[in-house]
Amino acid sequence: MKTMHTLYLISIIAVAIIFVVVITILIKKKSTKNLKNQVMELERQRNLIIGTPVLVELDKIKTLLNNEKLEEKYKEWTNRYETIKDERFPKITDMLLEIDSLIESKEKKEAKEAITNLEMEMYKIRVSVDNLLDEIREVTMSEERNRAIVTKLKSKYRELERTFKSKKEAYGDIYKYIELQFENIEKRFQDFEIIMDNNEYTEVVSSVKAIDELIEHTETVVEEVPDLVLLTTKILPIRIKEVETIYDNMLQAGFPLDYLNVPYNIEQITKKISSIMDRAKILNLEDSLLEAKTFLDYFDGVLNDFDIEKRSRKVFDELASEFKEKIVKTNEIITDIYGQLEDIKNMYNLLPEDLEELEAFNKSLFEVNNSYNSIIGKLKNKEAPYSVLKDEIETLSGKFEIIEEQLNNCLRNLGSMQEDEMRAREQYKEIIELLKKCKVQIKSYKLPIIANNYFVELQEAEEAVNEIEKELNKTPITIKTLNIRVDTARDLSFKLYNTTNEMIKTAKLCEMTIVYGNRYKPLDQDIENGLNAASKLFFKGDYKKSLEAAIASINVVEPEIYNKMLNVYKQNKK
Repeated sequence: MKTMHTLYLISIIAVAIIFVVVITILIKKKSTKNLKNQVMELERQRNLIIGTPVLVELDKIKTLLNNEKLEEKYKEWTNRYETIKDERFPKITDMLLEIDSLIESKEKKEAKEAITNLEMEMYKIRVSVDNLLDEIREVTMSEERNRAIVTKLKSKYRELERTFKSKKEAYGDIYKYIELQFENIEKRFQDFEIIMDNNEYTEVVSSVKAIDELIEHTETVVEEVPDLVLLTTKILPIRIKEVETIYDNMLQAGFPLDYLNVPYNIEQITKKISSIMDRAKILNLEDSLLEAKTFLDYFDGVLNDFDIEKRSRKVFDELASEFKEKIVKTNEIITDIYGQLEDIKNMYNLLPEDLEELEAFNKSLFEVNNSYNSIIGKLKNKEAPYSVLKDEIETLSGKFEIIEEQLNNCLRNLGSMQEDEMRAREQYKEIIELLKKCKVQIKSYKLPIIANNYFVELQEAEEAVNEIEKELNKTPITIKTLNIRVDTARDLSFKLYNTTNEMIKTAKLCEMTIVYGNRYKPLDQDIENGLNAASKLFFKGDYKKSLEAAIASINVVEPEIYNKMLNVYKQNKK
């Protein structure tokens, strides 16, 4: 079994070796075949190059030889072809034979390099032969081709001439110069015929090219000159006159327009228009139409600037008038405030922040005044156009709105001091009246006992009122402190007033309930005991607990006793 396994492996290896050898042989054969195919293709290309009809075209040239230039060209072309045929073609043939030899000797690497070199050489020969053939055919095919071109050019020329003559008035003074150009083109057509009749084929290309360029240029002239004449002789002069008239009128109306340089620009544009027309007479229209349209755009822009200045002046006059009224009024107010400032300081204890705010406002107002005076100075001296002045007065108006808000704050602060003082004096009187009312009420209802906490509240309220009086008698008055004193006294007075009303109300209800409940004493011992206890609390001055005890006693027989007593109290109060 081991021997059979070994033989099996040897068989597989042998088959593999044979397979590799066969594949290698096939690859080599295919490679050789590819090289031979490349050589065959190169031979075909060589034959195509050799078959180029250069000799046929040279024979055609012989029949046309009637001048020295063409004869010189013929000799040059013949020499070039002889060089290619006698020197370069044999070299290609030798290279092909060499490649065949290398392939037969199986020198494939060298064969591939030789094929590459041959391809390069054949490319060079093909280019040389093609260029030579093109040059020769430029003459041999010249008549047919160039006559076809000239026929088309003549048709284009006639159509162009009809268009030109149909719009004679549109060309103005330039008409006669364009007419001369048409005569020049006509002469060029005649020259072409002479060249063709004399077989001067070396000159025909330049002749046709010259005619084509002349017609192309004339086509541009015929198309652009009407617009150019219209712009330079009608539209622009009218626009210049319009701008000059408006400019002079606006100057007389006081508009500062120096920044536009209108007179200088009109002078320069007038010179350039004259130059355009001079160049148009020699049919030089390079950028002329574009330049003329640029001038028109400039004048449109100037007219727009004029409109902007007119609108700006209207806006400026309105804003300046409003601003002047505001600034004068504000200056008067601030002058009046500073005139009364010492009196205000004597009357009221101004805080540092109040004075700082006033100083900040005064500084801002000073800057605004300077800016406004600067604008008015520019206006009087005509240093800036209204469009600039309008922007400046708008900006200044925006700043002044902030300053006005600062002024309002100052006035509110200063005005509120006097208002606070007046309000404090009025509230002082009201608080005193309230305290008097509390005392009258407490005396009008003779309570057996008044609790100590009531007298404490009364004393606190009276002391707070005295503090108001002290603050009002000070010089200067500190408004902030005065307001605190008033608020404190008012709160304490209202607290006392509420305490007085509540105590009297409770005492009255308590007394009414005990008197009403006496009718139930004979009926129930508990009610009697409860009412006796309530009476003791009443005379001790504990009116709230007394009322609670009386209500609790009678509530056994009359559950709604409290509401009943409350209704009676309200009716008696009315």
